[in-house]
Order: sequence, then structure tokens, then C-alpha cells
Amino acid sequence: MATELSSFAELKKAPVAASTQSPAAIREKEIDAQGRAYATGRRKNAVARVWVKPGTGKITVNGRDQKVYFARPTQQMVIQQPFDVSQRNGQFDVVATVSGGGLSGQAGAVRHGIAQALSKYEPGLRGAMKTNGFLTRDSRVVERKKYGRAGARRRFQFSKR
Repeated sequence: MATELSSFAELKKAPVAASTQSPAAIREKEIDAQGRAYATGRRKNAVARVWVKPGTGKITVNGRDQKVYFARPTQQMVIQQPFDVSQRNGQFDVVATVSGGGLSGQAGAVRHGIAQALSKYEPGLRGAMKTNGFLTRDSRVVERKKYGRAGARRRFQFSKR
């Protein structure tokens, strides 16, 4: 029962088949037996395993407080960004183990993991996290050194004599 349309105006007025409309996929909470949400965050060469559970806002990284592990205020701010965007400051405890990379990459990996874990714990927060780019893995990594070069692209110094 195909109907032919002669203009775009008729297209707007034409009824839409029920099979072409699909409701948005409703996501479910993904929590374990202890009531925690788990996610893996990555940035540069750093990988963070992050567990989020309701609590007082305590963030532990590799067994140490975040202020001890990430001494720079900018790194602490990066970790807090998912909570600021979702307006959940002080409502969740975070336990993270990070390996690889430097401190800046590790802070980015923890942020990525926290954002993913929060969106798994509260699926309604996914939109806010996505619009701020916290769920997207930043895939930029250091380019490898090539043979015959001083670095990845830099040539050795030219010698005239």
C-alpha cells in the first residue's frame, strides 16, 4: 500500500508507518552485588578501572586520596568535572586504580571512567555526560619514534662539513 507523493509538503502531511518509528532505547542500571557501577577509562597510555557507589564524595586513587595522588589543582578539577556537570558533588564515593602514562593522562582516564560509571549507575545522566564529551575516549597518543629520525618526525641536525 505505497502512496506516491508529489511534493515535500505532502510528505510532511503523510502518516508515518509505525514500523519506522522506534522509541529511544531505555538503558538500565548496571550495578554489581555491592551496589557499585564499574567502568574503564582510557586517556593516552593510561588505563583506569573505576568503581562508583553512593557515599560522601570520597575519591581514592590507587589506595591514596585524590589530593595526595593528583597534587595539581588542575588534575583534581579534571576528576571533579563529571560530578559538577551532573550536579552530584559529594553524593558518590569513587575507588579507582590507574596504571600507565603520566599523571595528566591518568587524570583524564579517571575522568573518563567516572563519567562512564555514573552513566551506568544513573542512566539519566548519560545525556549531560555525552554533551560535555566525557564519554568519548580521547584517542590521541604519542606518535612512535621512526628509524633515521631524532624523534617521531624531527630529522637529525644537518652537518655541512
